[in-house]
Amino acid sequence: MTKENNDTEIKEEEILEEGKKKESKMKKAFSRKSGSSKLKEKNAELETELSEMKDKYLRLFAEFDNFKKRSVKEKLDLMKTAAQDTISSILPVLDDFDRAKLSAESEDNEEQLSEGILMVYNKIYAVMNAKGLEKMVPTGEAFDPEQHEAISEIPAGDEMKGKIVDTVQSGYILNEKIIRHAKVVVGK
Repeated sequence: MTKENNDTEIKEEEILEEGKKKESKMKKAFSRKSGSSKLKEKNAELETELSEMKDKYLRLFAEFDNFKKRSVKEKLDLMKTAAQDTISSILPVLDDFDRAKLSAESEDNEEQLSEGILMVYNKIYAVMNAKGLEKMVPTGEAFDPEQHEAISEIPAGDEMKGKIVDTVQSGYILNEKIIRHAKVVVGK
């Protein structure tokens, strides 16, 4: 019996040892599987982070591109209207020239503008037109509060109701931007 006990104990030890080996192998396999799932999780996290970074990069790039376009547009607009202050300060002189010309052309006045002054008058307007200045001549047009400033209303016939009867002060447009509204008399 001792031999049987001994054999049984050896078999039990072998079985235990074999069980421990199998358990160790299973733990290693399980840890590999859990390590593999950890790697998969880490990979998924990194892919998510990468896609977020790509999205942030694309948004930042688009924002910068929009900034560049907006800056170029603002610079072009500034260049178009850079002389606005200077031209606005010259407008009263142009008004005086217009009044002098009208006065000289009237039949009551014996005084005439010399040919040289008329040439200067025409040259000033040509230079201003080359710089983008346009004179508004609204007499006879429909009143538009966006372009005209009504300083009074007078009774007028049906055909002139809501239309501009007289222009008191000319308006001017510089490169498609109104720099002075025309002061007008409107028929009612």
